[in-house]
Amino acid sequence: MTKTRLLAVGTMLSTLAIACGGGGDNAPEGTTAPASSSIIKIDGSSTVYPITEAVAEEFQKTNPNTRVTVGISGTGGGFQKFCAGETDISDASRPITKSEVDKCTQNGITFIELPVAYDGLAVLVNPKNTWVQFFTVADLKKIWAPEAQGKVTKWNQVRPGWPDRELHLFGPGTASGTYDYFTEAINGKQGASRGDYTASEDDNVLVQGVSTDEGGLGYFGYAYYEQNKGKLKLVPVDDGRDDNGKGPIGPSPDTVRNGTYQPLSRPLFIYVSTKAIDRPEVNAFVEYYLTEGPSLVDQVGFIQLGERGYELVRARFAKRPTGSLFAQGGSQVGLTIEQLLSKEQ
Repeated sequence: MTKTRLLAVGTMLSTLAIACGGGGDNAPEGTTAPASSSIIKIDGSSTVYPITEAVAEEFQKTNPNTRVTVGISGTGGGFQKFCAGETDISDASRPITKSEVDKCTQNGITFIELPVAYDGLAVLVNPKNTWVQFFTVADLKKIWAPEAQGKVTKWNQVRPGWPDRELHLFGPGTASGTYDYFTEAINGKQGASRGDYTASEDDNVLVQGVSTDEGGLGYFGYAYYEQNKGKLKLVPVDDGRDDNGKGPIGPSPDTVRNGTYQPLSRPLFIYVSTKAIDRPEVNAFVEYYLTEGPSLVDQVGFIQLGERGYELVRARFAKRPTGSLFAQGGSQVGLTIEQLLSKEQ
């Protein structure tokens, strides 16, 4: 082949690649995107990911010229990108922190905070574990507190009646909102935890760890337990409240929604950039999320806010208040969405 023909072929291939969008940052691997398509960029919580991904898939069926990309960097990693202006929406399994708000403010990023579902943090052991029937909050703190590192390594160190065998721990990594919420709810301070455990941002890794280790103990979102209940033993938690009167309670749609599963019930959020919301496709996507999304919440194993809850969230989006209501005073462990949002009415 002559040099002239090689040049002609190369030019033709380059032209085809540009026309199809091949190799560009905006096209997913193995696919092409229309030249006129717009992109909504989302990243953040691995817990919220299944909800947002399901909403994105349905939204794109009726909005073919809009592509919605959903990443999993963890809640903390997602906020880093969001506050740097790299994403339009951030999935979060905890409220945004003051330091993250400050970072957004420094970069001129304002946002609208929208709860989208409930989740309960499930505490799990291996199915062959016959000695644990429930945990108290004090038990969990004894296991997961920073001072337990390298010291509480056997089950009988948690309770004397439990066996003299090794305790192996599995939990989310430090970039996870699940980690943040659990440490605040159990240890009293966000991020306060022992570090000698198997950590992963991928909940499937945690499921695998606990399900294959008879001495295993882990925590992660209730939805992942529902998807893997045949491999795991769910352990109820006694929060020690005098007004409870029911003893240990396990997570379920009812106990999470009505607030009796404490202190490990939590809201899940999306944070929407006010700059992005000026784009019609982003506004349409969020409206779709808050109207059609609730039916998808159940399908992916999470817990709906309830009719009144979603009414309040839609009203919040319509009013466009910026900043965080839920981050005021920390994660506000134990408060329901309706209790907090009703204050704005």
